[in-house]
Amino acid sequence: MNRKASIIVVNWNGKRYLEECLSALLTQTYSPYEIILVDNGSRDGSVDFVAERFPEVKIIENSENLGFAAGNNVAIRVARGDYIVTLNNDTRAEPNWLEELVKVVETDPKIGMCASKMLFYYHTGVLNSTGINLDVAGIAWDRRGGERDDGLEREPLEIFGPCAGAALYRREMLDEVGLFDEDFFCYHEDVDLAWRARSRGWRCMYNPRAVVYHVHSGTGMEGSAFKNRLLGRNKIWTMVKNYPSPQIFLSLPLITFYDLASAFYSLFKRQDASPLRGRLASLGLLSEMLRKRREIQRERTSSEFPWFSPLVDPVTMLKRYERFQSFITRGRYV
Repeated sequence: MNRKASIIVVNWNGKRYLEECLSALLTQTYSPYEIILVDNGSRDGSVDFVAERFPEVKIIENSENLGFAAGNNVAIRVARGDYIVTLNNDTRAEPNWLEELVKVVETDPKIGMCASKMLFYYHTGVLNSTGINLDVAGIAWDRRGGERDDGLEREPLEIFGPCAGAALYRREMLDEVGLFDEDFFCYHEDVDLAWRARSRGWRCMYNPRAVVYHVHSGTGMEGSAFKNRLLGRNKIWTMVKNYPSPQIFLSLPLITFYDLASAFYSLFKRQDASPLRGRLASLGLLSEMLRKRREIQRERTSSEFPWFSPLVDPVTMLKRYERFQSFITRGRYV
């Protein structure tokens, strides 16, 4: 008998996306599974719409916006599945998406995570994400994001971690390493979780046959000061918690150079101080992150870094970022 999967969709004022998102989930070829919608205090009628249109969906209604991390955790704690599947509300999954994710995880009990092929919804020939890459400077990004879908990757392959916008997590892994860090609110919580899992010896695979179409920041605020501030803050927290010793001290000059270069580029070239403010805001909970670090490093069982991507020069990095951003302009596409 197949193990049960729990698909969790966190929603905040995303009613306009829920018809297509939930309809696609109801056609999944894998069974058994449940669908849980976590509504983070929406004011657009999302809850009433889902209750009437999709009675099969379990609804968890929060009175306020708890963020992506806590929103998922609320559902994970009550979910009945052996596999926890997180999915953004502005997506449409292919019918065999869930089946393909489960198929890969079941090939090895140490595979605790599986990433999807996420394609841009309005540019279906362009990759939005094929998981997460991480380099020695602590920079994380959407693997192959902004590249053409050339179809060359046909078989599952190992990567650092999955983008939680369309990911499968083994419950046994979550029971061991913990859930999303709710202090993050949103952004980088999937990088943090993947890093914690890798440090305990869990593996992550990417399956190019598990396909999802993603609007990207459909209900978020792409390029906003709010998002950029959280990205800057949470990046620092992720490294403080997870970068092991003594490697972090050896890499500190690179980490500092690339991080300050990024923050000051935003400040002077884009007149955006929010990334710098985020880095300064990280100091507010630094003692708490150091406490978490001690616990994470104490429980570490793996010190290998085979999943670190090569570090590229700042110009190449900027071009990679601009290529990705060229497909995103606040929910519209160029």
